Amino acid sequence: MAAKNGIILLIGLLHLAACQTPHSQNKDKMSGNKLIYETSPYLLQHANNPVKWYPWGDSAFEKARKEDKLILVSIGYSACHWCHVMEHESFEDIEVANLMNAHFVCIKVDREERPDVDQIYMEAVQMLSGRGGWPLNCFALPDGCPVWGGTYFSKGQWMDVLKSLNGLYTNERQKLLDQAKQLTDGINQQDFPQLAALPQKADKQLIQKNSAARFDLKYGGFGGAPKFPMPVALNLVHQIAYVNQDQEQLDFVYLTLDKMASGGIYDQAGGGFARYSVDERWFAPHFEKMLYDNAQLVSLYSKAYKTSGNLNYKRIVEETFDFLNREMTSAEGAYYSALDADSEGVEGKFYTWTNEELKSILGDDEHFFRYFGIKEHGNWEHNVNILHGNISREAYAELSSLNADVFNKNITESLIKLMKAREARIRPGLDDKILTAWNALMISGLCDAYQAFGDEKYLSGAQKAMKYLLNNVKQNDGSLHRSSKNGVSKIDGFLDDYAFAIEALIMLYQVTFDAEYLQEAKSFKEYVMRNFYDEGNGIFYYTSEKGEKLIARKTDIQDNVIPSSVGTMAKNLIQLSQFNHELESETIAELLISKMTGQAEKHPGYYARWASLVVLQDSRQEIAICGSQAEIFRKKLQLQFIPGAVYAGSDDEENNIELLSNRWQDNQTLIYKCKNKACDLPVTAPNELKISYSN
Repeated sequence: MAAKNGIILLIGLLHLAACQTPHSQNKDKMSGNKLIYETSPYLLQHANNPVKWYPWGDSAFEKARKEDKLILVSIGYSACHWCHVMEHESFEDIEVANLMNAHFVCIKVDREERPDVDQIYMEAVQMLSGRGGWPLNCFALPDGCPVWGGTYFSKGQWMDVLKSLNGLYTNERQKLLDQAKQLTDGINQQDFPQLAALPQKADKQLIQKNSAARFDLKYGGFGGAPKFPMPVALNLVHQIAYVNQDQEQLDFVYLTLDKMASGGIYDQAGGGFARYSVDERWFAPHFEKMLYDNAQLVSLYSKAYKTSGNLNYKRIVEETFDFLNREMTSAEGAYYSALDADSEGVEGKFYTWTNEELKSILGDDEHFFRYFGIKEHGNWEHNVNILHGNISREAYAELSSLNADVFNKNITESLIKLMKAREARIRPGLDDKILTAWNALMISGLCDAYQAFGDEKYLSGAQKAMKYLLNNVKQNDGSLHRSSKNGVSKIDGFLDDYAFAIEALIMLYQVTFDAEYLQEAKSFKEYVMRNFYDEGNGIFYYTSEKGEKLIARKTDIQDNVIPSSVGTMAKNLIQLSQFNHELESETIAELLISKMTGQAEKHPGYYARWASLVVLQDSRQEIAICGSQAEIFRKKLQLQFIPGAVYAGSDDEENNIELLSNRWQDNQTLIYKCKNKACDLPVTAPNELKISYSN
């Protein structure tokens, strides 16, 4: 962006490294602020700060205008370790709070509830500094236009920031006004590529080559520390490798999944993955556990099981599902958002062990201690141990001349003992709000697990969560809310809420052949087209036309740990068209894919959902199953990994899905494979179906 190049740095003293050691807590608090009426666990964490926090809303902006003060927009989430540190050091401190209250109107935002607000102020901070993160602290004019920001600050740094910005606003206001204009202009620049003048055929080989550019062939994953699982990008590599039968890239995916599964990023005793590893080898996690990671990793490990038959992947899915049901599921079957990294004010305390603790529980279990790298004085900081295996259990057993089944059984029994011992500990905080988008990701992940393993518990979990969304989050006008808790849903849904919900409904249809799921998906698609799609520009916005008007209306085209909602909508439009030949939907999706092909070729890791659509553009296929054995055939077929395929079926001649039209024949079940609106001759058994891909 041109505006980025013109950004001036106002306060040089603020470019200081983030402190790595938490300070002691200051217990001086007032009786409460405006956050006391909120439901977000993150906002409630700050409700008794002496800072006079406001939630995001008109009253805060009106106060800023009336009192002519800068606004502080402070953004974080409940499981954020450094958010807690900054709260303890600064926001619970009376001296700091007095300075903030005197000169600023302070707004607290839960980024998980308001990703639209986070997106705007994160972009401003990234334009200023080239990096971002949480806590995110951005200062703005009373109209909301950003002027300066950063992430974590120690108490001394933070007080310097407050004094400097107040001084500038009082004495050199024009500098801030100029800065705000440049930042706001930059934020408003459209980041969606224009359609190429002439259609160009995608270079799939380039996508495959560039996908491998950042492979870590030693430890798996992409790049160095800190290392995130990046399930969207891994899913792309797995898909490309399988379609092209590229064993080297398949091996990279398996290496990554193996290293994560045996590493510290995975909770060896309790199941489930932490958000990322602070090192390159998946050893020391940042211990917070997020629903969106675990949802997508359930999906990825399930798909990898289909192509590898690796029983470890099945174990990881089962343990992660058990963890989610045990610790992150509501009574109604919906899934909570996150578990904190900290307990008792210490990061990772719930998950780590001293050598003495382990010995008192397990005795002298030589192979357990050796496999998990347990040291007398700890293998991590503060003399504690993280359970971490450098290799798989099977590989260790082979190297140690042990029976693999016996070793695995002994490890499992020891971990169960640790789980029971851990139950007596003080648990990390739970963020018990229910987010629509993240639950939808979980539903899709459970559908993938059900396909791979055929266990009804996964389907039941998916259906319960979807029932919750349709009964509690869907509104009378067909819209969705973003967040719900204690029976109350709130905040207009964003594009990811709809896109992931539609994707989940399509998945549920494919594993049940219940056409009501497809009808719900179509209804949400029509709502999205009315309220999020800009026909003139050919793009989807992240916020609804009916939603709150911020200083910019942004889109969401890039994949990160969570997939692009626009890319997901393009996928949804393609799939809905495959079922019911919706030409307009297909045309819109194809134009979006055309616009994004260049980015997908150059940077597939950051545009993985788009790259996936590009790679399979010529290989989409539909599998239609009609007859009394449709359900049995479906289960057998879905044990295979068939990227780009959608399934439709019925055990009844009556249906309203065009793909199934005129397929029924009495007294037999037929399987049709269709492509480009043409079908091969039907076959009468799953093993007779032949799948091929175009390159």
